[in-house]
Amino acid sequence: MSEPSTQQNSWTAPVAAAPVDAGIRVPGSKSITNRAFVLAALSAGPTLVREPLESRDARLMLDALTALGARCEHVPDGVRVHPVTRGSSTVSDTVDVSMGNAGTVARFTPALAALGARAVRFDGDEAIRRRPVGPLLRALAELGAEIDDDGRGAPPFVVHGRGGLPGGTVDLDSSASSQFLSALLLVAPATEHGVTVRLVGGAPPSEPHIAMTLDMLRRFGARPERSGTSFHVPPAPLACPDYTVEPDLSTAAPFVLAPLLTGGTVRVAGWPGETTQPGDWLRSLVGELGGSAVLGDDGLTVTGSGEVRGADLDLHEVGELTPAVAAVLCFADRPSVISGVAHLRGHETDRLAALATELGALGGNVTETEDGLRIVPAPLRSGTFHTYDDHRLVMTGALLGLRVPGIEVENPATVAKTFPGFVRAWEQLVGRPGD
Repeated sequence: MSEPSTQQNSWTAPVAAAPVDAGIRVPGSKSITNRAFVLAALSAGPTLVREPLESRDARLMLDALTALGARCEHVPDGVRVHPVTRGSSTVSDTVDVSMGNAGTVARFTPALAALGARAVRFDGDEAIRRRPVGPLLRALAELGAEIDDDGRGAPPFVVHGRGGLPGGTVDLDSSASSQFLSALLLVAPATEHGVTVRLVGGAPPSEPHIAMTLDMLRRFGARPERSGTSFHVPPAPLACPDYTVEPDLSTAAPFVLAPLLTGGTVRVAGWPGETTQPGDWLRSLVGELGGSAVLGDDGLTVTGSGEVRGADLDLHEVGELTPAVAAVLCFADRPSVISGVAHLRGHETDRLAALATELGALGGNVTETEDGLRIVPAPLRSGTFHTYDDHRLVMTGALLGLRVPGIEVENPATVAKTFPGFVRAWEQLVGRPGD
């Protein structure tokens, strides 16, 4: 687990003095936005990506694609991405790509660098050096990429572009992150022979994100095939002149769960009727924890009583929801267990250790298990909730503050990774005096 942020700013999470009654529109999906940007950069012509997420992760992706030879224009309707240029280059200088702490940038863009003709050095925040990437780098090397990482399997590393990527068949351990698999599938249409990936080492977390990648490949004209744990994507020209990004359902989690803690109703505009986003699981979760969620033409309406039912939840496929769910379960009517999320130890921080530490510091009875958390409801008290530069932990602190006065959420600005306007939207939801 990384250390708490050294930044001194904090935010006092507002207490809900009454049942919430509000509407919210969350920004575009980070996962869809950055996949769309990558596929647009690999397409034969420009793509207008409408309603993309505007956040640090999205900016890092656009900056990386620009460094790799794409041209990205902000236009009134979104971002127009012109494809990367390929072929030989007379420029010998190494290009630098900053990955920040963005997993999608760290996993999706190195393969694109292999398609170019320059050396590209990848590095980022200190936290990104602790996030796993070794299995992906090894797989890319087997597919024909030239990578210099001094044997670390972690940033910083250099990809030496040779004007293309042969492709082929590779065994991949994607058990630490489904993004390893998605990275290979996204670049596969641009390789010479296509790519076949055979998964080894256990099932990847978050099956919905794999389905998302396959669906978006089809939308851009690729022909991905799947047979159990084997995937094949043949070479294909990509094109999608106009693509609209769905709202981020995982970012909606604290708003969806707020009525469970406060009573009242929250309406989330634009919730899609059909989606591959793992956050759609929130609809069934609300019912399991004692509320109701109704999907209509205008979005999702969530109603709660202010009482939470405890539950045993396997969140393997929706691990990114764990921080918000853990916060709610601290107020349940009985002990709960979250399982299937050992991979969260390799996210922005070790999320399991961070949640156990920070909830425990506020009086919670939360312990780590082999693959999750055990949460026994206990009275919580005021105090500082450290966020470890992790956007999801800012949202966790906000949920705790609905019931517990005096929750000081450290470094709230880190939530800009996925929702730059989160603090203001949350205060409007709660109805903080003066808003």
